[in-house]
Amino acid sequence: MKFKTIGVVSALISVVTLVLYSALYTVDEVDQVIITQFGKPVGSPVVTPGLNIKVPFIQKVNVVEKRVLEWDGAPSDMPTKDKLYISVELFARWKIVDPLQYYLRLRDERSAQSRLDDILGSETRNAIAKHELIEVIRTTKDRVPVRDGLIGNMEETIKIGTLVPIYKGRKRVEEEIFTSAAQKIQVFGIELLDIRFKRINYNESVRPKIYERMISERRQIAERFLSEGNGESARIRGDRVRDLDKIQSEAYREVEEIRGAADAKAAEIYSRAYNQSDEAVEFFEFVRTLRSYDAVFSDNTSVILSTDGALFRFLNGFETLSSQNKPLQLEE
Repeated sequence: MKFKTIGVVSALISVVTLVLYSALYTVDEVDQVIITQFGKPVGSPVVTPGLNIKVPFIQKVNVVEKRVLEWDGAPSDMPTKDKLYISVELFARWKIVDPLQYYLRLRDERSAQSRLDDILGSETRNAIAKHELIEVIRTTKDRVPVRDGLIGNMEETIKIGTLVPIYKGRKRVEEEIFTSAAQKIQVFGIELLDIRFKRINYNESVRPKIYERMISERRQIAERFLSEGNGESARIRGDRVRDLDKIQSEAYREVEEIRGAADAKAAEIYSRAYNQSDEAVEFFEFVRTLRSYDAVFSDNTSVILSTDGALFRFLNGFETLSSQNKPLQLEE
């Protein structure tokens, strides 16, 4: 009898413990709870941390996250307004502000992430398609790109690519995506806190063409610098040749002037020296004629002279020439 009583008491204690364990539950500081009975929510969500009680075995505790959650979108290819395909990766933060609505429509975080993929992906495509690429990648519309002064001066000449005007900038595009997506997400009991572009890159198919265009533009600039350098080099060489010719011509003119003045001075001295008397004049003519023989005649030279010629005038009177080895043959 005693053992039976002990067994009954133990059974009652076990049942009471099981009932209490099923009836009592705790709410953490980072959680909020939805109580459901046969799959349907009962009462208001429990958002205050602490110990609470529910109907055992019938009601079920459904924990909903209260903290700020992250959504990390996968890279997606989409076209811009200027028909350039880019790969866009988005990042967002969100939290559950209406747990009852969230539970009724989505149930769990996995479903919420899937719905965020659809809504944010769709709104991002719409925003990207309405804006030029430069609007998406530039931070603000007021920033002016830093350019090399030499390259900037030649852009109009060599027709390299230039930036189109910026009216909004990346921040405004993010705000547009945020505004349109937040309204659609709100019906699920979710508040969208923030959205940012995580990475923007060219599509793999168009990336080589973009790089080729960039290389082509840089090559045009290099060729422009090279052509200008060659032109400057040719100009310097031309100036050098011109200056050299000028110096040589001026030196030649000065030499000729000095030589002419010297010849004039020598002629003047000769004139004064040989014009002192008739004998001096005759002697001068004789000496000049003899000097001309050295310039006119050489070994084995045959000449034909007239008896009235100036050269023959002096030779005609030399009797000693016929008695020598005749280095000079004269024929009339």
